[in-house]
Amino acid sequence: MPQNPVLPSVSPSATPSITSLTPVLGRNGKPRDPAAMLETLKREWGGQTDLWMFGYASLIWRPEFEFDEQRFATLPGYHRALKMWSRVNRGTPECPGLVFGLLPGGSCKGMIFRVPKAKVLSMLPDLWAREMPTGVYDPKWLRCRTAKGDVTALAFTLSKRSPNHTGVLSPTQYRQIFLTAVGRYGSTREYAQLTYDKLKSLGIEDAALGKLLALAVD
Repeated sequence: MPQNPVLPSVSPSATPSITSLTPVLGRNGKPRDPAAMLETLKREWGGQTDLWMFGYASLIWRPEFEFDEQRFATLPGYHRALKMWSRVNRGTPECPGLVFGLLPGGSCKGMIFRVPKAKVLSMLPDLWAREMPTGVYDPKWLRCRTAKGDVTALAFTLSKRSPNHTGVLSPTQYRQIFLTAVGRYGSTREYAQLTYDKLKSLGIEDAALGKLLALAVD
C-alpha cells in the first residue's frame, strides 16, 4: 500500500460487516488471526493477577468494561499518533478513516484501568471485538509510570512497518479524511475531537492533535 494513497471524495453509505473484510497481513505476509492473538495474550496474562489496561484515545472516554481503579499514567517510549488506517470503526475499505495508534518514540500521557482478575476473561472478548477485529494492533505489556508507582499494562501499539501505518499524510489528506470518513462507530473527525476534548478535560494537552483538528474547520 502506498504511504499517501489518493482518497475517495465521498464516503460510502454503508459499513461492511467485519466478517467480509480482508484480514490484516503481518510483516511476514501472512494473515493475522485475531482469535489466536487473543489466546496468546490470555496465556501471557496467566490469570493470577488483575489486568491493567493503558488507554490513550477512545478507551479513555468510552472504556466499555468494568474496572476497580483508574490512574493517570505516562508510557515512555511510545507516542499517540493519528496514523493508523481504519476500515471498520472510523472508515470503510472504500473510504478509509483514521484511528490512533501507539508509535515508537517519545512518551504518551493517558489513563490506566485495573480490571479485577475475576472479570478479565469475560471482558477480553468484547475488548478484542472492538479493538482487534482484524488483528491490526500489536498488543504489548508495557511499563507505565504513575504517581503510585510503575505498573505493567496491556497497550495496543502499532509498528511503523505495519501495512496499516499511514506514513506521512499531508494537511490536505487529513482534511479530506476528516470530512468524509465514517465507520461503524462514527466519523474520524468525531473520534479525534472526542479524544482531544477528553484529554484536555483531564489536563492533558495534545497540541499536535489540536492542529490537525483545525484542518477540519469547514
